[in-house]
Amino acid sequence: MRKVLLFAPLLVAFGLGFFLWRGLSLNPQELPSALVGQPVPAFELPSLQQPDQVLTQDILQGEVSLLNVWATWCPACRDEHPFLMELAEKRGIRIIGLDYKDQRDAALKWLSDLGNPYQLTLFDGDGRLGLDLGVYGAPETFLVDRDGIIRLRHAGIVDEQVWQDKFRPLFEQYQQQTP
Repeated sequence: MRKVLLFAPLLVAFGLGFFLWRGLSLNPQELPSALVGQPVPAFELPSLQQPDQVLTQDILQGEVSLLNVWATWCPACRDEHPFLMELAEKRGIRIIGLDYKDQRDAALKWLSDLGNPYQLTLFDGDGRLGLDLGVYGAPETFLVDRDGIIRLRHAGIVDEQVWQDKFRPLFEQYQQQTP
């Protein structure tokens, strides 16, 4: 019994070391999402630009889209913004914005100053849709197929490398599928 007690700290150290090694080998941008393969959660949110206009999940059907979660309080969103502008303006990618836990006036000024890559922008002031999507923070981007099904979730900035490696292949795959 005494010999077992001598090895107990060693076994605990190996166990902790294994879990630490496993945690360090994970990519923090590869957040698992139970929603991949599922429809975008139902919502009714006002348009950022037209508060009287209520938008629903139907806006994410009929065309392959990116749903980009952003906010003016998010420094990484500012870094990501020029690439979103390029995707929208030069490559014709449909991007729907989700202004997350933000102030409407600040968001409108942001888009006025930096440009607007979004075909439509949802205003999620209280973060309810973000919660339903499992958003950890901003920026996060979802690839949604023409049937409104989430096909990919990416936490962090979308830049050229992320677009080429993760989004473009799936975007083109779902773009080619017949409705």
